[in-house]
Amino acid sequence: MRDALGAVQSVLVLGGNSEIALATVRALITGRCRTVVLAVRDPDSATTAAASLRGLGATTVETVAFDASTPETHQGVVDDCFDRFGDLDLVICAFGVLGNQEDFDHDPVAAARAASVNYTGVVSSGLAVVSQLRRQGHGTLLVISSVAGIRARKDNYVYGSSKAGVDAFTQGLGDALIGTGARTVVVRPGFVHTKMTEGMAAAPFSTTPEKVAEAIVQGLAKGREVIWAPPILRYVFGVLGHLPRPLWRIVSRR
Repeated sequence: MRDALGAVQSVLVLGGNSEIALATVRALITGRCRTVVLAVRDPDSATTAAASLRGLGATTVETVAFDASTPETHQGVVDDCFDRFGDLDLVICAFGVLGNQEDFDHDPVAAARAASVNYTGVVSSGLAVVSQLRRQGHGTLLVISSVAGIRARKDNYVYGSSKAGVDAFTQGLGDALIGTGARTVVVRPGFVHTKMTEGMAAAPFSTTPEKVAEAIVQGLAKGREVIWAPPILRYVFGVLGHLPRPLWRIVSRR
């Protein structure tokens, strides 16, 4: 449970190798977070990250197996984490597949699989998480979405449409949780320099995992329901989201 100052003391990361999520956990550890659970497809892949978090001051750091592509397993994984580690203040949903739109155009099955991980995986794991948050009467489900979901571009519309679904799901779920003590938060990063975007041309207002983490920690402290990273994108997409489609096609070209 959060301490008397409202600081996060425990966190579960679904997609525990996410650079944004790990940067966020590091920032939380500099506060009062001491229990960290990294849920990843291959627990051995998170060994180095776990050791690093222990070195920063986390007293309990564990890795567990979690596969975003198998929604039938999500309830069991989530329930086991809450059973083993007790109340969890924050659950970060940080998995996703970016993919290449040109490849998806020629491989509808791959496109559907990516969309399923990005959207269906969040639905199944998110609902499993909030069932536990309702039970304990507190806690936050924080879902990393993307500004790509605000308005899909022709060069990433599979990814963008899946993030639009994630965004809508998380907001609706948050409304359904009013009065339970639990809540949801949507994070909308812009272009983030990570391994996933390596080699891609950076978009305007590009940022880093550490800057996104900073925005997340500040947003959590302020009780935000939606966190933009960087914050200026809130205003940028306030305009872009209402452009006529012919103009949007011109502006969104890269």
